[in-house]
Amino acid sequence: MSEISAAMIGTGFMGWVHVEALRRIGVRVVGICGSTPAKSDAAAKQLGLGRGYQSFDDVLNDDEVHSIHIGTPNRSHFEMAKRVLEAGKHVLCEKPLAMTSDESSQLVRISAEHPDLAAGVNYNIRFNALCQEARQRIQDGDVGNIFHINGSYVQDWLIKPTDYNWRVLASEGGDLRAVSDIGTHWLDLIQRTTGLEVEAVFADLYTVYPTRQRPMGEVATFSNEAAAETEAVEITTEDYGAILLRFQGGARGTVHVSQVTAGRKNCLRFEIAGSKKSLYWNSESPNELWIGHRDEANELLMRDPALLVNAADYPGGHNEGYADSFKYCFRAFYEYIARGDFSAEPTFPTFADGHREIVLCEAILQSHQTGSWVEV
Repeated sequence: MSEISAAMIGTGFMGWVHVEALRRIGVRVVGICGSTPAKSDAAAKQLGLGRGYQSFDDVLNDDEVHSIHIGTPNRSHFEMAKRVLEAGKHVLCEKPLAMTSDESSQLVRISAEHPDLAAGVNYNIRFNALCQEARQRIQDGDVGNIFHINGSYVQDWLIKPTDYNWRVLASEGGDLRAVSDIGTHWLDLIQRTTGLEVEAVFADLYTVYPTRQRPMGEVATFSNEAAAETEAVEITTEDYGAILLRFQGGARGTVHVSQVTAGRKNCLRFEIAGSKKSLYWNSESPNELWIGHRDEANELLMRDPALLVNAADYPGGHNEGYADSFKYCFRAFYEYIARGDFSAEPTFPTFADGHREIVLCEAILQSHQTGSWVEV
C-alpha cells in the first residue's frame, strides 16, 4: 500500500488519530489541512508532515494525493465528501456521513456514479478483534437464535455545565449529539456483529444542561482546559438517550448513551443473548469476550490469535486497544483499493452504511418528539 498517498482534512483529535493509523499501515500521508492556513502549518509541524495545505482546494488539486480523510465538524462532511469524489479521489469520512438523510442519500448516489473509487465511513469499533470474533461465532450458529441485545455507550467529558465543544451545537453537529456521536457506533457495531437490522425504535432523550458556558476561544475534544472567559450558550442537543429497539426477525433490544456519566471515559458495552450462548464485551476491557452458558461453566476468552477464528496482529498477552481499531479499519479500506476490484463486496463501512445510520438517527429523533414507536 506504500504507493497510495493520503491527505488529512481536520487538525483536531481525529486528525492525529487518523494520521498515526495511516502511518502504521504504510500509507504515506502527504499533508494536512485545517480550518486556517495557520492551523494547517502548525499541525503539519507537530505531526512531522511535509505539507500544511492552505485550503481544501489545494488538497483536491494535489495529484500526489490519491485518498482524502475527512475529520472536520459534521456540517462540512457532505460538501467535502461530494467534492472529493468529484475530484476523482478515494474518501474516508468520519461519522456521521452527513447532517441529514437527504444529504447522505445523495452521497450514496454520487459514490455509485464513481464505481472505481472507494467511499467509506469510519465505524472503527466493528474492527476490534473480539467484536469480529463475536460476529463470526454468531454467523457460525454458535450462539443460536438471538433473543435480545442490550448495551450502552457512556462517557463523562461533558458532565459539567462549563464543558464545551463544537459537538454540543446543533448547527455544527446536527439535532442529535450523544446518539449520533457515540450511539451510532454502538448501533453500527451491533447490526454488523449480529447481522440483524433495526426495524423500529422508541426513544427518550434528555438535555441535562439547556445552557452551557462557551469559552471565548476554541476547546479541543476531551480537553480538560478551563477558559478564563465564557459566554452562556443555549443547548438543544441531548446529553443522554435511552432507546428501545426492535430488530428484523423479532429480536428486541435496549441501548442507552450518555456523555455525562462520571468516571466512564469511553465505555461501550453489549450483551447478546442467544438460545445457546450469550456474549458480553466491554470496550474498556477490549481483550476479553465473556461467553455465557446455561449448563456448563462460563468462559472468558482472551484475545489470542491461537484461539480466535479471525487473525489478530499481536500474539496473546500483547493487548490491543482503541488505536488498533482505526488501523484495522483503514487497512481494510486500503487493501480493498490495492486489490483494484471495485465490484467486490467492500470489507469496510461504506457510504450506504453511513446513510443507514442517519436514517436510524432521524427515526430516533422522530420517536422522541412524538413519544411513539417509529419504523425505520
